[in-house]
Amino acid sequence: MELRNAKSRLKHVLLRARYAAIGAAVGAAIGAVFSRNAASTGGAIGALVGATVADTRDTACSVLESAKEKEFIPISDDTDDRN
Repeated sequence: MELRNAKSRLKHVLLRARYAAIGAAVGAAIGAVFSRNAASTGGAIGALVGATVADTRDTACSVLESAKEKEFIPISDDTDDRN
């Protein structure tokens, strides 16, 4: 059980790092069009956005997984008592 939790946590950390790196690269590339300082700022902002997207995506995926596992009460009941 503890190994599964550590594996899940490591997966989350690596996903967040990947998205942060991609965001930093995109932000730096866009900022480089304007100046060296803008490239640095764009990289930092892109990394923050990437990490936030990774957290949001991970949260949304876990919510969807838990929703798939639950049984919902049917909206309409097929056993109507009509005579």
